[in-house]
Amino acid sequence: MCQNTGCAAQLFFFLFFFSAEYFLLTIMCYDRYVAICKPLHYGTLLGSRACAHMAAAAWATGFLNALLHTANTFSLPLCQGNALGQFFCEFPYVLKLSCSHSGYLREIGLIGVTASLSLGCFVFTVFSYVQIFRAVLRIPSEQGRHKAFSTCLPHLAMVSLFLSTGTFANLKPPSISFPSLDLVVSVLYSVVPPALNPFIYSLRNQELKDALRKMMTGCFSGAIMCLFSGV
Repeated sequence: MCQNTGCAAQLFFFLFFFSAEYFLLTIMCYDRYVAICKPLHYGTLLGSRACAHMAAAAWATGFLNALLHTANTFSLPLCQGNALGQFFCEFPYVLKLSCSHSGYLREIGLIGVTASLSLGCFVFTVFSYVQIFRAVLRIPSEQGRHKAFSTCLPHLAMVSLFLSTGTFANLKPPSISFPSLDLVVSVLYSVVPPALNPFIYSLRNQELKDALRKMMTGCFSGAIMCLFSGV
């Protein structure tokens, strides 16, 4: 019972944060779109109240998505043991242990709803960036284009990393699916994007750049001193 409760909690929080991050990335794309394509309306369209409402909607949608998937997955009877070939609980692997056909169909329906919502967010992101790039290319000055692109690139890099690893993990062909690869891919899409998120968004922070430069210079100088002192 304790193991099932721990696995359910892990699955819930993973789905919750994963879904919320995806929806927040979509909202941030809208922020970039308004800032570049409709700068004069930015204060009206993205005031503090509007931002709070959109963030609350992202977290609430992520919570509901995680709750529905977790509740349905762990309401199914498990007839093939309770050992998962993963380092954390993922609902596709939990479903493989189930012997309930109706529950499995319910989960497929929930996955269809989640996939439709995710596809809508993806289409919105692509459409927004098409409009953004068209607007940026119309900027006459090279400095202005560079500034606009530098505003979008961290978010675009994060979206690309998040979607590519998650898509490959869940849609890779069965012919190349084996335990060690599944484990590596799960680490990639569950650990790497959140870990790189603060770093990517801080690349435009001049203070962080200066701190990294000083740290690397200090490490290099220390290594040179150690080398010569050893000689």
